[in-house]
Amino acid sequence: MTDGVNSRELVLGILLAVTKEEEYSHIAISAVLEKYQYLSKQERGFITRVAEGTLENMIELDYIINQFSKVKINKMKPVIRCILRMSVYQLKYMDSVPASAACNEAVKLAERKGFRNLKAFVNGVLRSISRSLDQITYPNENQDPFKAWSVRYSIPEWMLKQWAKDYGMEKARSVAAAFKQEGKTTIRTNLLKTTPEQLKAALELEGITVEPVVVEEYPDFNYAMNISGYDYLYAIPQFQEGLFYVQDVSSMLVTQIAAPAPGNYVLDVCAAPGGKSLHMAEKMQGKGLVEARDVTGYKVDLMEDNIARCGIENIRAVLWDARVLDEESVEKADIVVADLPCSGLGVLRKKTDIRYRMTEEKEKDLVKLQREILSVVHRYVKPKGILSFSTCTMDKMENEENTAWFLKEYPEFTLVYEKQLFPDEGNGDGFYIAKFKRNEK
Repeated sequence: MTDGVNSRELVLGILLAVTKEEEYSHIAISAVLEKYQYLSKQERGFITRVAEGTLENMIELDYIINQFSKVKINKMKPVIRCILRMSVYQLKYMDSVPASAACNEAVKLAERKGFRNLKAFVNGVLRSISRSLDQITYPNENQDPFKAWSVRYSIPEWMLKQWAKDYGMEKARSVAAAFKQEGKTTIRTNLLKTTPEQLKAALELEGITVEPVVVEEYPDFNYAMNISGYDYLYAIPQFQEGLFYVQDVSSMLVTQIAAPAPGNYVLDVCAAPGGKSLHMAEKMQGKGLVEARDVTGYKVDLMEDNIARCGIENIRAVLWDARVLDEESVEKADIVVADLPCSGLGVLRKKTDIRYRMTEEKEKDLVKLQREILSVVHRYVKPKGILSFSTCTMDKMENEENTAWFLKEYPEFTLVYEKQLFPDEGNGDGFYIAKFKRNEK
C-alpha cells in the first residue's frame, strides 16, 4: 500500500458506487485511477482487475456466497455484500492472492467500515468458501440451460432468453461466453497527425504492446490497433498529444460505412463522447464541417475536451436535444449520424454493470425514444443524402424492427446497408449498423 491508501478499500468504494449509487462502472473505476495516479502500476492493476472482475462475475459470486451463508446475499448490508463479493472473486479467480490474505483483508475491511460485530460472519463465510471452492456444484445445463449459463457467465436469464429467441440457443451461449473473455483496448490512429506505422513505433518505445487490427472487408482499415501493457491511458504521451482515440472497431465501422467525403456537412445527433464525430471529421481531411450534438452540458464539455486533444478543426460541439426539431438544419446534411441511446447489450464486456441495471421494460422505453429521435432527425438529410442509424446492442426490437418501422414510416428512404455485429465474431463489440439513402425529390 502507498501513503496509507488501501487498494481493497478503493475497490469497495467502486463497487458501492456502482451497485448502490448506480454509477457507471467505467466512470467509477476511471475516477479512482485518476485520483490515485501516484499508486504503483501493480496496485492500480489490482484495483482495476478486482473491481471489473467482481462486477463481471457478480451473479456467479452471489450464487457461491448463497451456498455458504445463512443470510442470503440480498438480505446483507451493502458494505458486507460487496466485501464478500470482491473477496470471493479473489479466491476463485486470482491465484496470485493467497486465500489467507483475501480472508484476513476482508475481515479488516469490515471492521474499518464500522462492522466489527460482523467480522466473525465475514471470516466464517470466506473460510468455508476457500476450503470448498473445488466442490461447488453448479446448475445442470441439460436440465436448465438458461439458469446454468446465467451463473456461469453472469448474464441475467432474461437476456439469454432474448438472444436465444432472436438468434438461437447456440448463439446465445456463444455471445455470453464472449463477454467472459478479457476486453481489449482498441485505438484509432489520428491520421491527420500521424500514420499507423509511426504511432505503433512510438507506442512500442513506451513499452506498450501493439497488435494491428485487420478487418478483411475493408482493406484500407489499417488505422485500428489493440494496445496492452500500459499503466494508465492518460499517462501515455501519444494519447495526450491526440495521436490516437480509444474506440471500438464496431464503432469505427459506422464512419467507414457512412463514407463521408471532404467538404460534407455531417450532423451527429447523439454524439458524446465524440468518437464517431471525430472520425468523420478526420475522414473529411479537415474540410467541411461535423456538428456533434448532445443533450447535456457535461457531454458537450467532454466532446470539446476530446476535440481539443485531437486537434481537429472542422468539428464543433453543440448542446441540442435530438428530440427537438432544428428548423435551420432541415435538408442541410449530407450525412446524419444517429447512434442512438440503447440498451447497450453489445458492450457488456466493457460496461459490465449494464447487465444488472437494464430491464425488458427499459428496453421497450428505449425503442420509443429511438423512434422519437429518428422521426425528427431524418428531416435533416438532404435529397441523396445518408442517414446512418446504429446502436451498441443485439436486440432485434431496437435494431431490425426499428429499421422496418422507419422504412414503412418514411418511404423516401432506401436501405442500402444493414449488419448486426456480434461480440463472438471478429474484433469488436456487439453493434448494429443500418445505412439509409434519401431518394431524389
